[in-house]
Amino acid sequence: MSGGRRATRAPVAQPAEGARYNHAMRVGQGFDAHAFAEGRPLMLGGVEVPHARGLAGHSDGDPLLHAVIDALLGAAGLGDIGGMFPPSDECWRGAASLDLLASASRRVRAAGFHVVNVDATVVAEAPRLAPYVDAMRARIASALDMDITAVSVKPKTTDGLGFTGRGDGIAAFAAVLLE
Repeated sequence: MSGGRRATRAPVAQPAEGARYNHAMRVGQGFDAHAFAEGRPLMLGGVEVPHARGLAGHSDGDPLLHAVIDALLGAAGLGDIGGMFPPSDECWRGAASLDLLASASRRVRAAGFHVVNVDATVVAEAPRLAPYVDAMRARIASALDMDITAVSVKPKTTDGLGFTGRGDGIAAFAAVLLE
C-alpha cells in the first residue's frame, strides 16, 4: 500500500465457550483420482462400466463416489473419506463405494444436515461415459435419499492432456450443498 499505511482487518467474532455456529447452508468440494489397474471392474458412480481395466483402490476404487463423499464430509465439517474409511483398516478392502456414500450420508444427516444438491465431473479420456450418466445419477440420488434431479454428473475429457488424457487413470470432482 502507498503512504506507508498498513491494512487492518476487522476482528473475527469468536463463538462463546461451547457454542457452535449453525449456518443454514454449507458447500463442500471433493476430488479423487485413481490409476487404471488390470483385473478389476471399472466402477464409476456406483455403476459397473464396461472397460478393459478397472481402477486401483482399497475399496472398489470409484473416484466419483469418493469425491462426493469428500464433498459431503467437508461441507458438514466431518473430515474426509480417509478419516472415515481409512485404507489401513482391512474391513474397507473391496468395499462398495455406494455403501460408503450411504454411510457418510447417514453421518451428515446425524449432524443435522441434508443434501440439497450434488454437482460432479468425471475426467476420463476413455471409456465414453455419456451412456451411463443417468444410471450414475440414480445410484447417487438413491444413496443420498434424494431426487435424481438434484444430482448432476458430467463426463469430460482433457483432449489427451495429463494423466487422464494419456489413459493412465480417471479423476473426479464434486461439489455438494448442504442445508
